[in-house]
Amino acid sequence: MDSPHLSPRERAAVLWAEHVTKNTARSREDVYQEARRHFSEAELVELTLMVGFFNMFNRLTDSLRLPVEAPEEVRKIQRSVRLDPERVQGYYGALLGAWPRDFPRPDAQAP
Repeated sequence: MDSPHLSPRERAAVLWAEHVTKNTARSREDVYQEARRHFSEAELVELTLMVGFFNMFNRLTDSLRLPVEAPEEVRKIQRSVRLDPERVQGYYGALLGAWPRDFPRPDAQAP
């Protein structure tokens, strides 16, 4: 929440996701009002549905011990002991090269 990289709207989304996930309604009464400052009612419903879906999916996969990644991917990660700095730098360079210079602002009033 203290990251300088998050906008106030993104912070409100994280706050709301934590609120829905941890059920902080008993300990904090201001979360809904803070989220509504940044999101329309329809957006807040959609955000709540997405957070609820991922919470349900995470609990399902954790409870049944279902692998989220393919077993070969997990083994590949387990075998890797260090990152190759040149490959990491190349990856981030390609990512930054494709990154848009400007992002459109979301319309909080959109239906």
